[in-house]
Amino acid sequence: MTDSLPLNQILFLDIETVPQQRQFSDLDETIKELWYYKAKSILRKEDSELADQDIADVYERAGIYAEFGKIVCISVGIVSSDPVSGALSCRLKSYYGDDEKALLEDFVALLDKSYNNPDKHYICGHNIKEFDIPYICRRLAIHRMKLPKLLDISGKKPWETRFLLDTLEMWKFGDNKNYTSLKLLCAIFGFPSPKDDIDGSQVGKVYWEEQNSERIATYCQKDVLAVIQLLLCLKRMETIPDDQISIVK
Repeated sequence: MTDSLPLNQILFLDIETVPQQRQFSDLDETIKELWYYKAKSILRKEDSELADQDIADVYERAGIYAEFGKIVCISVGIVSSDPVSGALSCRLKSYYGDDEKALLEDFVALLDKSYNNPDKHYICGHNIKEFDIPYICRRLAIHRMKLPKLLDISGKKPWETRFLLDTLEMWKFGDNKNYTSLKLLCAIFGFPSPKDDIDGSQVGKVYWEEQNSERIATYCQKDVLAVIQLLLCLKRMETIPDDQISIVK
């Protein structure tokens, strides 16, 4: 399938998420109670074994759950080819900041305008079927926002969502036993890892303590670039050189 994919019709994507609040004590009482049950499930402890500090400490992982977290950055990338030489280049852009609804509105506007045909357009990312896409859809629902066509996938069969390209799934080649990180695939294919500054586990700290959304956006863009390079490798193509990569503000 990878050989026939039209690169110029693919929107490459990655998101970064953080807990809804800086720390557990900042939650309202209802959400605190509900997080207690989630923490119990995460830690696999009985009530008698679960200390208050355990519940507070594990809250740093709340960002991976759409019910307890929020999106602070969506980065996208597109690939194009020179009409004469055929050389590939890519452009990267990020929607980021404290206002989740606003960045979602900008992202949805992009999909509605340029990636709105499930028979023609694609969205590609690493583990997007299990994480990025469901997370975005859930946050859109929470904000009472209409799902764009390529995200209106609830209840659809796998063959009805072939426009969702997951490089993790491609790498599995049918083997569902293990997860392979993007960092590992960067290493074995021999192109730079996006994890040269921070990794996903540090995004919450950078957001809440450093208040450095630009740093998060840069990291997220590197993830998108890594996905692009990985797909090119899977298509047995050369990766895109640094001088053909640009950032759109």
